[in-house]
Amino acid sequence: MIRVLVVDDQEMYRVGLRAILESERDIAVSGEAADGDEAISKARSTRPDVVLMDVRMPNRNGIEATRAITGQPPGTPTPRVIILTTFDVDDYVFEALHAGASGFLLKDATPAEILGAVRVVAAGDALLAPAATRRLVEEFVARPRIAPRPSSVLADLTERELEVFKLIASGAANAEIAAALYIAEQTVKSHVSRILAKLGVRDRVHAVVLGYETGIVTPGSGPVPR
Repeated sequence: MIRVLVVDDQEMYRVGLRAILESERDIAVSGEAADGDEAISKARSTRPDVVLMDVRMPNRNGIEATRAITGQPPGTPTPRVIILTTFDVDDYVFEALHAGASGFLLKDATPAEILGAVRVVAAGDALLAPAATRRLVEEFVARPRIAPRPSSVLADLTERELEVFKLIASGAANAEIAAALYIAEQTVKSHVSRILAKLGVRDRVHAVVLGYETGIVTPGSGPVPR
């Protein structure tokens, strides 16, 4: 059972999300929160697997709440956060990447997209769809205020792992990586797990960010996630 915490300052929107989520047998709503402070408290008390987090809220915004929720000591069970935003390019959302968010959803997403997002993120993957996420990542890492990271951070990767990492950073899915490198999809999954561990990144969203920051891929290159 996937436990979800719904965080939004609009009660009607929370009610709608709860109805969508609880219509599924494999998903349960662990609680609701109307602001960032309450979100942090509810995340600690209900221990959800996934948090659907609004960005703009009173008292403490979604970015600050995301940072607090995901910034747990190593080994501590940490919920994965999906950022909910009204706009496909939102200044707050750029900051959410570095706060630890694992994905993004527009608030006008369909029920199927919402349910799919929850399942993808709960399974340990990052949500690189809808396509707006790719634009958010590209614009975020292209901003002058982001200092380039040295490529030496990739030094521990083997030649094959570096090939896989380049494809991850370009937005390729496991099946696409397997086809490109002529290897089994299960082998790709093993490579991805080792790569994320070696690089110290929590999921594929942050691997994409690292790929841009190190210059191994550039904005506009590679496939656009679906």
